[in-house]
Amino acid sequence: MSKRDYYEVLGVSREATEQEIKSAYRKMALK
Repeated sequence: MSKRDYYEVLGVSREATEQEIKSAYRKMALK
């Protein structure tokens, strides 16, 4: 992952749970 803020990259908030972050990451990875 680049130095850019990964919350921003994944489109999740900083309060997002680890579960939300993982699912957002998977959605991006599938594109």
